[in-house]
Amino acid sequence: MRQQPCLARLLGSAAVLAVISVGLGGCQTAGMPDITGSLGARAEARASDNPKRAVDVYGEQYRANPKNIDAAMKFGQALRASGQRAQAVAVLEQANLTHPGNKPLLGLYGRALVDNGNFQMAFDVLARAHSPQNPDWRILSVQGTALDQLGRHDQARNYYASALKIVPEEPSVLSNLGLSYVLSGDLPKAETILRRAYASPKADARVRQNLGLVVGLQGRFAEAEGIVKADLPAEEAAANVAYLKQMLDGRQKPRLGAHAEPAATRARS
Repeated sequence: MRQQPCLARLLGSAAVLAVISVGLGGCQTAGMPDITGSLGARAEARASDNPKRAVDVYGEQYRANPKNIDAAMKFGQALRASGQRAQAVAVLEQANLTHPGNKPLLGLYGRALVDNGNFQMAFDVLARAHSPQNPDWRILSVQGTALDQLGRHDQARNYYASALKIVPEEPSVLSNLGLSYVLSGDLPKAETILRRAYASPKADARVRQNLGLVVGLQGRFAEAEGIVKADLPAEEAAANVAYLKQMLDGRQKPRLGAHAEPAATRARS
């Protein structure tokens, strides 16, 4: 295994992976109101299981009343989930102009900006999505990922530390912290932190993938393979191993946001 070239190629990919830990679980900012619409619970339930269907359902609701903040937020989130990052930014930016200062909206808008690669703007927007008197650990973690993408790793780790003071040993935050060390080239430190995340009963498939990646980057592919397929059905384990191989070969770079995981992982999220 050509470890050093792989590491060089994967540094950019790991920066993208840092967002994964907040991509799905962090989409709903603490305090975000339940969003209801005119299409009924049954239609919305169907939409929630199908990203394309969600774009159609919530897009129709949004076009009927673009100034409705709930409709804009659901449509923006549906666009994010379907990978339409620029469109999500456009919808949420317009909503922010119509409803300035709405903190749940700012949180969602900031996440969409991270998805789209607008890291400095995302950081600035997210800074207005909560207050020092009432910090949101999810937003602190996303701010950390934005700073990591900007190469400001020490600052990013301060944000992860602040988040961990609120939710000690939260695996999604630890995962982002571990990947921060990947970006600065400290793979043993990254592995130590990711193992803490992996040990949590709240750890999800994204933490498993990130730990497997870091172990694989250190040349221990058999161990990495065991991590990404442990306790999974055969088909899902095979998909995860194939994804790990693609990552380590540098042939595939995951996209930002909620759909960065392989198909098997997405099915379990």
